Amino acid sequence: MKRSWWYRFTFLVVFVVISVMSIMPTVFDYPKESKFPIKSKINLGLDLQGGLYMILGIDFNKVYRDEIRGYARKIQYILEEEGIKSEIGSLDDSIISDPKHTIVLNNATDSTRAKERIKEYFPSILRLTSDNGAELGYGITKVIKQQIEDQSVGKSIEVIRNRIDEFGVTEPEIVSQGTDRIVVALPGVKDIERAKELIGRTAKLEFKIVNDEANIGQIQLRIEEAKKQGIEFKKGQLFSTYLRELNKFLKDDLPKGYEVAFEKRTAKTTNEITAMLPYVVEATPQLTGDDLQDARVQIDQQKNEPYVSLEFKAQGAKRFENITGNNIGKRMAVILDGNVYTAPNIQSKIAGGRAQITLGTGNFNKLMKEARDVALVLRAGALPVELEFQEQRTVGPSLGQDSIRLARYAGIVGTILVFAFILFYYRVSGLIALATLALNILFVLACLVGLEATLTLPGIAGIALTIGMAVDANIIIYERIREEVRRGLSNYKSVEGGFNSAFWTIIDANITTALAGFALLNFGTGPIRGFAVTLLIGIFATVYTSYFVGSLLFELYMNKVEGQELSI
Repeated sequence: MKRSWWYRFTFLVVFVVISVMSIMPTVFDYPKESKFPIKSKINLGLDLQGGLYMILGIDFNKVYRDEIRGYARKIQYILEEEGIKSEIGSLDDSIISDPKHTIVLNNATDSTRAKERIKEYFPSILRLTSDNGAELGYGITKVIKQQIEDQSVGKSIEVIRNRIDEFGVTEPEIVSQGTDRIVVALPGVKDIERAKELIGRTAKLEFKIVNDEANIGQIQLRIEEAKKQGIEFKKGQLFSTYLRELNKFLKDDLPKGYEVAFEKRTAKTTNEITAMLPYVVEATPQLTGDDLQDARVQIDQQKNEPYVSLEFKAQGAKRFENITGNNIGKRMAVILDGNVYTAPNIQSKIAGGRAQITLGTGNFNKLMKEARDVALVLRAGALPVELEFQEQRTVGPSLGQDSIRLARYAGIVGTILVFAFILFYYRVSGLIALATLALNILFVLACLVGLEATLTLPGIAGIALTIGMAVDANIIIYERIREEVRRGLSNYKSVEGGFNSAFWTIIDANITTALAGFALLNFGTGPIRGFAVTLLIGIFATVYTSYFVGSLLFELYMNKVEGQELSI
């Protein structure tokens, strides 16, 4: 044999050994703790191992309202630094797509200076909507609205991906659909409700001063009246939606600039809500999660209860110190997604930029789980918008197992029929074709492991198509060899001529298919991309095994029979 043949053969052996080792953890289901050097397995998609599929929608009108509320508080801080005293006014959301907020100046003579400062600090962000001397109204501009719409989906996908990464889901699929929807597919998720809670939780952290002078008894009676009119929190409803409807109902009963928030208490065993204690808090938060640096779970050594420790950024720490210093004797509510977790009394100015969220009493394991989830969503970041579950499908693992079982049967039957035809039609040369087909499948599976790609039902279809294309390539080569034999050439020359003349035909056919595969990979989503990945891997494996490996084995065959016979 020529030296070049041994080089090619050595490369093939090394490639085969690596490929076999790559798929062994998948075939024999090695645990991650095993000592086998390769840990990666073929990841199964949602349709093969079950999981959760969701479509989340965005209501941008809610985003505009939260955005202008945040800017109202920022205006107050800016004016305070300029020595202009002011108070947060009311929110006007009569036009839901264009909410406006008022700032009330303590001295009407500061109006001109205040408007100049606001225009200087928020150019092209805020627009003046009303000017009544001491009361200034502002709304966000169309430019900012467009930026919100352009960035919200991308930022939400990033936050969701961070949360899912910490949750430990392998190969999640998170893609945008249109301008206001996000598709999330989580293969292999067992705890569906917890996954939904982590993904859908806005993680909107707010620090608000409690108004203890409000008549809670009277407000509680009005809440009962709201229940009679159908304004009641129901399981499965967004808590923020309920709060918004209730505060709209209580608008005339609450002090100006304040709203109602609740502390939800749940049963220790069923986790059902047993009571909702109302608090009258500021409508606009003094401090938000945007100023948060880190969130970690800690254990209270005296009470042996978990809590979430919060650490603020430098600017947030300074603001927290000022807020606590200006409100000594009052209570500060720590609110996450509308739920009051704790409302401690401020006894002195708190420096150092640290706070904590206590979770009450109850089962230690349940509290620890909740503390971890709260810390996770705060650390991964708050969603820039509130997401609504528009569609949800849970795929059971039994369905995926049925798909794998049926695909396995179909593959076995199809393989037997194809192999039988090749052996019957091409005889000894058919054995070489079978060897190249087996190596083709081996290399495809090994590449899926190496690329950490996800195998789906369409991906299995891509592998089946790969086998068909590989058989087609072998047929092209063998028919060209037969043509050379009919021309009266020797067996050596016939084999050499057959491979040479078939090369460009095989390349042309696979290039056109590869172009279609790249288009599917670039423009497709979900299962379509899974099909494209296996198709493209299969194309490269087909060209290598059918032509190069086939040529290598034919050279061995011709050398063994010394060119005296050719069974084809």
